[in-house]
Amino acid sequence: MKILRLQDLIDQGRVRGQRVFIRADLNVPQDEAGRITEDTRIRASLPCIRMALDAGAAVMVTSHLGRPTEGEFKPEDSLAPVAERLAQLLGRPVPLKSNWVDGVDVKPGDVVLLENCRLNKGEKKNNEELSKKMAALCDVFVHDAFGTAHRAEASTYGIAQFAKTACAGPLLAAEIDAIGKALSNPRRPLLAIVAGSKVSTKLTILQSLAKNVDGLIVGGGIANTFMLAAGLAIGKSLAEPDLLAEAQAVMAAMKARGAEVPIPVDVVVAKEFKADAPATVKSAADVAADDMILDIGPRTAQVLADKLKAAGTIVWNGPVGVFEFDAFAKGTETIARAIAASSAFSIAGGGDTLAAIAKYGIEEQVGYISTGGGAFLEILEGKTLPAFEILSRRATA
Repeated sequence: MKILRLQDLIDQGRVRGQRVFIRADLNVPQDEAGRITEDTRIRASLPCIRMALDAGAAVMVTSHLGRPTEGEFKPEDSLAPVAERLAQLLGRPVPLKSNWVDGVDVKPGDVVLLENCRLNKGEKKNNEELSKKMAALCDVFVHDAFGTAHRAEASTYGIAQFAKTACAGPLLAAEIDAIGKALSNPRRPLLAIVAGSKVSTKLTILQSLAKNVDGLIVGGGIANTFMLAAGLAIGKSLAEPDLLAEAQAVMAAMKARGAEVPIPVDVVVAKEFKADAPATVKSAADVAADDMILDIGPRTAQVLADKLKAAGTIVWNGPVGVFEFDAFAKGTETIARAIAASSAFSIAGGGDTLAAIAKYGIEEQVGYISTGGGAFLEILEGKTLPAFEILSRRATA
């Protein structure tokens, strides 16, 4: 995908003295007192902001925070805590500007934070008038918020459409590169892990990947539905019996290409969904009517681990069991450690997946950890994200 990158513009000397508008993702969790409880997204935005400042730009940064009502400011919707944290991390003042759509005063070498962009009327519907006003504020628009790349809003799409120059920041560019490496031109074999509670929420992902991957590992409630589709009893496990035909179609599509959907040969079951419920390993053929499958068994985990270690590329979305409960976490841990030990290029995304990566401390061994939940899933579905489309169009215009 051909896009302009902020680094390209800096290398060409096209940023010094220019007004640069950065759409970042600073949507951080806060406690009831408004204190930031986790600042990973703020830290991830720093390289882009520093690049623009070091290049001598007048820098404006904005982001959404929470789900405010457009046109109705409430103190809890303010980016004030974010401005304070940004100032600490950058070691310089970061003034917060309200009512900024009609004009912003910022000098080259300085940075300001523009109040929650979702407070602007027309933001979510990508209002053209609002988009043009935002575009008029800057010489260069920089999209660096992959978590919003699947949304066509005024601050993510409309401004890119009308700004003099539109480019990708380092965070978004890294996502584009990693996704291209994993899905557009992967080193084979390409294995995908898709797990979660319901097939229905990830059916289009499964169907899309079935056309491309060499192995499709399913986990969680999704695996239960596939086990049912393969003729195995699953007791009272979470599944979607009305989607058996769809699961069978995915398996058939894979088989027709000489690929596979490995079905568990053993599972870990319990009688109740509780952290302290006694866990029992059973053959996949021996699940009782009152059993709940809460993890893959050790034999299955080892078979999958061997496949992952021999892979060329791995895409990971979702833990394969109820890894929050230690008794049912061994399958996910085995998978995680196999990915960490594999020489494959690996890309992982999704909130539960990131939690598993953190739990087992393998951040440094995963090739790329995607920051965008919904955007990452839409990429796996085979969709072209609005942010990618408009930046690609502007780069070739």
